[in-house]
Amino acid sequence: MYFGTDGIRGIANLDLTCPLALSVGNALASLKKNCRVLIGMDTRVSGDMLLHAVATGVMQGGGDVLDVGVMPTAGIAYLTRFYKADYGVVMSASHNPAEYNGIKVFDADGYKLGDKRERDLELRMANPHIVRSIATGKYMFMHDSAADYVKFLLSNIDGLKGLRVLVDCSNGAAGRVAKTVFEQAGASVVAINTSAAGIDINENAGALYASNLAPKVKDGGFDVGFAYDGDADRLIAVDENGNVVDGDHLLYILACEAQRRGHLETGSVVGTHHTNMGVQEALENKGIKLVRADIGDKYVLEQMLKDGSPLGAEQSGHIILGRHTTTGDGILASLVVAQIIADSGKTLSQLDEAKGYAQVNINVPVSDKLRIINSEAVTNEVGKVYEELAGQGRVLLRASGTEPKIRIMVECKSESKAKTLAKRLESVLKSLR
Repeated sequence: MYFGTDGIRGIANLDLTCPLALSVGNALASLKKNCRVLIGMDTRVSGDMLLHAVATGVMQGGGDVLDVGVMPTAGIAYLTRFYKADYGVVMSASHNPAEYNGIKVFDADGYKLGDKRERDLELRMANPHIVRSIATGKYMFMHDSAADYVKFLLSNIDGLKGLRVLVDCSNGAAGRVAKTVFEQAGASVVAINTSAAGIDINENAGALYASNLAPKVKDGGFDVGFAYDGDADRLIAVDENGNVVDGDHLLYILACEAQRRGHLETGSVVGTHHTNMGVQEALENKGIKLVRADIGDKYVLEQMLKDGSPLGAEQSGHIILGRHTTTGDGILASLVVAQIIADSGKTLSQLDEAKGYAQVNINVPVSDKLRIINSEAVTNEVGKVYEELAGQGRVLLRASGTEPKIRIMVECKSESKAKTLAKRLESVLKSLR
């Protein structure tokens, strides 16, 4: 009813309202007596409003609230465990524009709720749980939360002395900790797009616009650049030559390092149906199997846990380092990649040996995602595209889980062919909307 591929998502005060946020907090409080719920947010203007609505719902139901303020989503997952809370909640719409917001929920172990637990929570949201006045919960602000998260991040690396790093914080939650953690790790770091105003989050900045970072890295003589999204659960890198290195290629680099260290016991890593075929071939050449999961970092994690794989990633930059954490953590992933550069003596461009296929992605806004994507016209056109690819490429159409859009992906060795086929599919979708 409410939860999509990554929590509840919508335009604040339109789709995502205070009563809805309050009902989430209240439902969580009803799950356990004396429930402790840790809450945080990214920098969006609507974050304060929604955070306090969730907090009110928790306290109305008799639970206690631990507020960590502005914090990356992965920080919420870690601090939920660290402070021994029963649930963690973050107000964030991740990579979406400032007018959007969202509610993501973690369990006591720092894992996002699965589909079944989300459905159970939705059922409780319709039935308010209110305790007597003397049994209402309490509110506490956790002043040391950022420092505690930074300590955790630093515990996963040895040190980055001598490395020159540029970080793009996307005017989001990364601005609170990214520069600090790289400085404490010994790197020389410059941070850009660190505004906390909340009206410019993800605006021509961060992981969605990593190409904007590219000339700054190259012209500034940095060893590497890292771009996060609004809640810092995504990472896109830029090498020393100004080339963008997406999540697929970072997966390849991290997988090769894990194999070298003997940390790839299963011999496999997890990607998605979007993971580039060229990266898959490069992994196979190293003796590493790529297992594909549904798109969405929680589905990547589910597959990792099923297979016992220590590493999974999405092309968009969600990178899950299973030996270290329970969810996608862009800042942690950037530290680990930086450590590989520092230890290997190689540049990022030298580490990235994978040659990707041409991949064309087009997002088509539509009014009714399911009607259009399941239409006969679309099905027929997809079949024709597959025939033309003749087994030398792939096509993927999917309804966005967070926006009213259908996403097209066509992949093959010829960029011009991929563009032509993707445009054909786009035309069919537009004719139906």
